Amino acid sequence: MDINKKIANCRETALQILQPTRQQLDHGLELHRDSLVWDAYGFAPPGPYNLELESELVESGASANEARIRMESYRQDGFLRDQANYEDYKAVWEASGVTCIFQNSGAGNSVSEILERFGNFTFRADRYADFHERAAWPDDVEKTKQLGKHCLYLTTNAVPLFDSWINEAEPVLAVSTFFKLGCRMMHLTYNRRNLIGDGCAEPGDSGLSAFGRSVVKEMNRTGVIPDVAHSGLRTSFEAAEVSGKPVVASHSFCNSVNNEFQAFRGKTDEVIRQIVKSGGFVGICALPGFVAKSGDINALLDHIGHIAGNFGADHVAIGTDAGFTVGLPAPLPNDKKIKFRTSFDSYWPSSQKRFDVSDEMRASLAWTNWPLFTVGLVQRGYSDADIKKIIGGNVMRVARETLRGIE
Repeated sequence: MDINKKIANCRETALQILQPTRQQLDHGLELHRDSLVWDAYGFAPPGPYNLELESELVESGASANEARIRMESYRQDGFLRDQANYEDYKAVWEASGVTCIFQNSGAGNSVSEILERFGNFTFRADRYADFHERAAWPDDVEKTKQLGKHCLYLTTNAVPLFDSWINEAEPVLAVSTFFKLGCRMMHLTYNRRNLIGDGCAEPGDSGLSAFGRSVVKEMNRTGVIPDVAHSGLRTSFEAAEVSGKPVVASHSFCNSVNNEFQAFRGKTDEVIRQIVKSGGFVGICALPGFVAKSGDINALLDHIGHIAGNFGADHVAIGTDAGFTVGLPAPLPNDKKIKFRTSFDSYWPSSQKRFDVSDEMRASLAWTNWPLFTVGLVQRGYSDADIKKIIGGNVMRVARETLRGIE
């Protein structure tokens, strides 16, 4: 499907659900256009998953790790070598009206793996600098908005730790190294347990370790935001409790709004309250299976409303945890598909009830519908000042507070 038609179809789906008045629609779109919009956690539009390339790599004897690296390189840069894909890529960004994305740029505690991911996004920003840049400081984001461009602000799905160490001060030195490379936020855990604490999918929920406390302190000292989006409830609470700077759950949801479906990935009011005390925010994700309820754009607004109504508009953002794929995947001969064993950190508790997701739900929450998230907030009666906080201002505030005394 033509990318512009796909964008239009998603927009129409959301409008059919929202049913704004002409005045609400016009005001919301104007407010979105004039505001600094910052996705608290998302993905610059990726390329398609190229099954043909994967098959070629496997058949040539490539290891699983080599195949992963080559495939990721294609999805994060290679697909843009096609001029048609690049034009579509720009069209997706423009449709979203997003100024900056807190870009996921690394997974796992391995320094080498995160470095490889950082290379992808640094190269993408540098190669296509006519359109977007890699921001290292909040002022860079503001300048990007003034120039009518876009930018990436880098984050990781884990804290990079050096492999060989004797005392607990040594492994966390990598936090400073990646800060110098432009990393500004890090997940403390990703689903499973690590040296720092328990992830959200661990049934034990043992909380933050002694080592984890030293990691949070190092992040405070260095200027990196601790992110507990994939951390267990106790780990999340204790991280926010011990941190001297804001802690965030960059892409999560409220368990009190949706406590039936996949609640392990959400946050209780108790945890949200502690995050608020730290000065942080909870970013609401744009994923039907997590926001549940109606599973569409209205459900996203319901979660935002819960935090804004109970904890204040200063402590909620939108972290979509989503992108908008550009380009068509190359067909795989004979419909052959390579399957790999599920990775350890992809674990999801089988006991959790799953939510039935429809195409309409996905379309209404499409990344290109960001302007309609703002329209929805207008419909819900938020002031312009509060809307600006929710769609970007709160992320900017936390970014600045985290770097106070460091810049």
